[in-house]
Amino acid sequence: MTEEEMELDDEELLEAGDEPAGDGQLYEHFRIEVDRGQIPVRIDKFLSEHQQHSSRNRIQKAAEAGFIHVNGTPVKSNYKVRAGDVITLMLDRPHYDTTIEPEDIPLDVVYEDDDLMVINKPAGMVVHPGCGNFNGTLVNAIAWHLKDLQSYDPNDPEVGLVHRIDKDTSGLLVVAKTPDAKTSLGKQFFNKTTHRSYNALVWGNFVEDEGRIEGNIGRDPKDRLRMDVFPPDSETGKPAVTHYKVLERYGYTTLVECILETGRTHQIRAHMKHIGHPLFSDERYGGCEIRRGERTASYKAYIQNCFKLCPRQVLHAKTLGFVHPTTGEQMDFTSEWPEDMTALIDKWRRYIKVKE
Repeated sequence: MTEEEMELDDEELLEAGDEPAGDGQLYEHFRIEVDRGQIPVRIDKFLSEHQQHSSRNRIQKAAEAGFIHVNGTPVKSNYKVRAGDVITLMLDRPHYDTTIEPEDIPLDVVYEDDDLMVINKPAGMVVHPGCGNFNGTLVNAIAWHLKDLQSYDPNDPEVGLVHRIDKDTSGLLVVAKTPDAKTSLGKQFFNKTTHRSYNALVWGNFVEDEGRIEGNIGRDPKDRLRMDVFPPDSETGKPAVTHYKVLERYGYTTLVECILETGRTHQIRAHMKHIGHPLFSDERYGGCEIRRGERTASYKAYIQNCFKLCPRQVLHAKTLGFVHPTTGEQMDFTSEWPEDMTALIDKWRRYIKVKE
């Protein structure tokens, strides 16, 4: 790829299935010049393989809407890419400047040294600028925290966050201060040698004490803001495996520990919904409905009070472990539940105690 290449993010393509609006003008959002020696291949396959954060399904929808251009002309998803082609994404809105500026936002720094930081992210904070969230993010806060470190450039992809969690998920994240640290940590995540566990409150009671969920994760064709689960042998989505273990049972809900074998967008939320146990209070995946329990007015009032107590998916990145990129030492971190989650779990503990 040329130096002009920009990352095509699925978030930019969320609106790319709609007809162009406004004054009819299209704006360039990214550009790729195909390398010499490239054999002919479908453009949707080419882009999905070369762009880490974009799905083939979303690229196809963008092409159908006339937003994928080759050499200045719109093409369909079956167009065969050839050496020297210039591929552009043309959308009906200007490309937002996503330059990361430092912002004085408080950070809960669990650990820090010359190579890395471990941060406990609060629920409600967006990790990285994207559609509708161009400031006030975690990376803006990190940029402020490290503003006096001359070697750290928040806009350099070779440093910074190594992984992400959802806006309304709380918990641990690791930040690389140097390119060498990010390379080392990135390899550990890729090779699945890191140790990460999440705590989640889900609807329903499990028959078994532990289990494994396997199913590809991809965009829900009926809801572009939600992920769905597809058969493991399907060409739709990306392979994903979640392991879970029951920690506590409250009759109509269950506290579980989830360990990710892969790290797909909304993986725990989509997988749990897929097996009939959506996360409690997860509006996007049906967790804000009363999925289990009694029909009494008092029970309905109790659940509504629970929703008010923790008005977001009850999911917390509890533990994080990795090998230090410089010392080779095993680093393990644990974070406490945030106040809203603690209050909600205590409420369910009291509820089941009374029921017994």
